[in-house]
Amino acid sequence: MLGRRMGSFSKTSPFFSLLTKTPYPFHHIKPIHTKFPHTIPFSMNKKTHFCTSASFLQEPTKTLSSRSRKKARHDAPESVLRHQLDQCSKRGDLTEALHLYEEAKLNNIPLNVHHYNVLLYLCSGSDTKEFGIEKGFKIFKQMGVNGVAPNEATFTSAARLAVAKQDPEMAFDLVKKMKSFSIPPKLRSYGPALFGFCDKGMAYKAYEVDVHMKESGVVAEEAELCALLKVSSFSKRDDKVYEMMHRLRASVRQVCEETAGVIEDWFTSEFASEVGRENWDVGKVKEGVVKGGGGWHGQGWLGKGKWNVVRAEMDSSGVCRSCGEKLVCIDIDPKETEIFANSLAKLACEREVKANFVQFQEWLQRHGPFDAVVDGANVGLITQRNFNFSQLRNVVNKLRQMSGSKKLPLVILHKNRATGGPAQHPNNKSLLESWKKEGALYATPHGSNDDWYWLYAAVSSKGLLLTNDEMRDHLFQLLGTSFFPRWKEKHQIRMTASRDDGLKLHMPPPYSIVIQESEQGCWHVPTLTGDDLEMPRQWVCATRRKALHSLFQRTEQSNQ
Repeated sequence: MLGRRMGSFSKTSPFFSLLTKTPYPFHHIKPIHTKFPHTIPFSMNKKTHFCTSASFLQEPTKTLSSRSRKKARHDAPESVLRHQLDQCSKRGDLTEALHLYEEAKLNNIPLNVHHYNVLLYLCSGSDTKEFGIEKGFKIFKQMGVNGVAPNEATFTSAARLAVAKQDPEMAFDLVKKMKSFSIPPKLRSYGPALFGFCDKGMAYKAYEVDVHMKESGVVAEEAELCALLKVSSFSKRDDKVYEMMHRLRASVRQVCEETAGVIEDWFTSEFASEVGRENWDVGKVKEGVVKGGGGWHGQGWLGKGKWNVVRAEMDSSGVCRSCGEKLVCIDIDPKETEIFANSLAKLACEREVKANFVQFQEWLQRHGPFDAVVDGANVGLITQRNFNFSQLRNVVNKLRQMSGSKKLPLVILHKNRATGGPAQHPNNKSLLESWKKEGALYATPHGSNDDWYWLYAAVSSKGLLLTNDEMRDHLFQLLGTSFFPRWKEKHQIRMTASRDDGLKLHMPPPYSIVIQESEQGCWHVPTLTGDDLEMPRQWVCATRRKALHSLFQRTEQSNQ
């Protein structure tokens, strides 16, 4: 047995009833308690991993120091086991982890939820599936026998085990059980059941998981939507394919190659050519476009007949080089910008020293707004090992010339860059002083993250932002809003530098790089292949003959 209990579960408890549904019998067995204190020193046998003997110690007459207590905790068998299991997890070594587990049982070392989770994780990802599944479920049951309370990671690993044995229904039941333990499920908790049902072509069950996710406040991402799109196409649920296309449009915008392939498979299928209306209410479609803010109407599949599906590129004005359809630029609600700026400031105050960021906001009130904001570090280091003030100066001058007000853009630099190193060169020092005098330079304080400063300055000024930062790391994920990619698309200027062409600024495109559905029923889906800097972005262009004919007539009329 595995030592002391960590809480207990009766035969009527939800955890007990859950485990008894698995193929193995489940019984309560009283655990054997170890008679040794967990903090006593122990000897390590070279051939084994844990103590094989321990001597009793007299009670200390003095209270242990905090350092001694820390060392005692670090040297405790449970801590040693945790470290060794973590190393197994890093290596993906299930065999060694199971060996450690068996030794722990023999030595009556108590396992906690972390120990079990590592073991379950390794079992669920084992290359030898049947062996991993069998061991995993035995360990999962043992966890219940010992009364160790599960957490979200426990349920997720158990769900992966269920799907590994081709039982997505059990995986879904596990997610449902999480609520009875007051454990909120995460997106990864639903993955095994959702992908399991989709792989089996069980569309109705996959939709059930999708509904449960929404009720739990969990938002599907591209992988989940792609799986739902694929199973909907396979099941000939054109209504659901249409729904998933628009959910991808709203939350993903540009799709990866795998999703693009699933979309192409749908449009080239025989069934896709049969769905849609030949006659539709033009007024209602136009009304849908207006209500949706442009770029889609949401009225369902328009037209009939075979789809022409190709990979296409857009010209500089947003006209498809394949079908001639002109993409639209979707406006951003000014209220959304204001709300986003406020939430950004709140987050920045939580992550930065509040006084520092509030001081910056006050400075911005006095000197702003700015037509453009420059991420100084990003510009000064692009294609350079050492910070290049000359490059930064050229960019600032270019932006000033482009500005309608001819006002200098705001340059955000960390204090170290604005005062040390190359900044001490007389020419650079003079340049920085001139910017500072005109209120166009802000040096962020020591220990700060200047990303918060240049992003907030650009958003609150409703201006352009010059940076090649893709803004995809943890900091920007904290923003957790669909507004940010839309704002970035319309406001980010990017830059390339080469010996032949020198500095080249790439302004935001005059069209929105997002899935678009036209009033004629044409679809254009942007992919992540290409960035429109080094190579043109690839789009999936799906049109029907009638839509192309209508488009051709409109083009002819506009040319006359």
